[in-house]
Amino acid sequence: MTVISKKKPIYKINAQLRAYLRSYQRDTKLPLHYDELLNFNESFPVTDLKGKDTLWESVIYPSYVAEQLHRNLTEIYALLKTDGDMSVMEHLYVDRIDYCTFGNSNPFRIRIVNQYNDNHDYFYVKRSDASRIYGLELEHILSPDNINYLVYQDTLIEEHIAGIPGDVFIRDYIARPNINKVRIAKEFVKFNERSFIRLLGDMRSYNYVVDITPDFDEEQYRIRAIDFDQQSYEGKKNMYLPQFFKENSPLVKICLELMNQETFRQYQHEERTLMARRLKAERWRIKDLVDCMRADHISPPEKIEQLKKELAEYHQEPLFLRCKSMGDIVRQNLKTTILSAIRKNKRAK
Repeated sequence: MTVISKKKPIYKINAQLRAYLRSYQRDTKLPLHYDELLNFNESFPVTDLKGKDTLWESVIYPSYVAEQLHRNLTEIYALLKTDGDMSVMEHLYVDRIDYCTFGNSNPFRIRIVNQYNDNHDYFYVKRSDASRIYGLELEHILSPDNINYLVYQDTLIEEHIAGIPGDVFIRDYIARPNINKVRIAKEFVKFNERSFIRLLGDMRSYNYVVDITPDFDEEQYRIRAIDFDQQSYEGKKNMYLPQFFKENSPLVKICLELMNQETFRQYQHEERTLMARRLKAERWRIKDLVDCMRADHISPPEKIEQLKKELAEYHQEPLFLRCKSMGDIVRQNLKTTILSAIRKNKRAK
């Protein structure tokens, strides 16, 4: 069983990472800071449809600050979705603000509603954390999905990633007769591979969602990470492999039942090939990002030492032992795993 170490500290954004964020239009001036949302005077628990506590609290602000606060949050939503074009946002309003004390980033979840048709959307306001930003960027560059977020000083704005929470999917969906377990197994193998290659840790079931898309004959499944706090932080190799978390054991069981070793390797190689193509298409951006990571401090020295030794043994690659930072380890892991896929493809041709 894989166990998370004590709560991860927040790492400040340094000058090099800040310059990267400006270069790629992630850094922009916002009309409020995270700390302003802490000035609520009342709160009450948010429960799900079954009455269970969700660990979120709906917060209420004094009337003399609520109006301006809601206006600023609507403007932030406009910046996130339409690059600040408020003309298409006049019919939107803030319906609810929720606060979560669980986790590292203590996020606020903002519910935005369209007053014409009552359709709603969410976005999140969090304390900025260099680890999380590296995770978001690696997800944006190397995964099948784009990530939309903004940074302003010590405030991070993230769009909502839609999907069924992984723990809910495991509890309520996988036993349904119409669920295609073969496709679920395939996607979990690919998600496991994506997480390991870019060293995204703590992918327990409540830290990802399952996006179900109807196809012309069957449903398709995509597992998407929603928590990036544990990007390249822990020292144990297995922390970066979702298969080793007990919360994911029902999905692992399906994989063992429906796949042999050859099929597993096929899906693993498929995902490495796709990541290699994404890396090639964004080679200069990934270089700029990894250069920032290599010069940054986002994990204690003892965790860096442990991880590089475990990966050197796992890959049978002594070059890991030369790594001096988590950024160095990410770079070497990308080279070791993705370059092997490129070489295999060339031999196949």
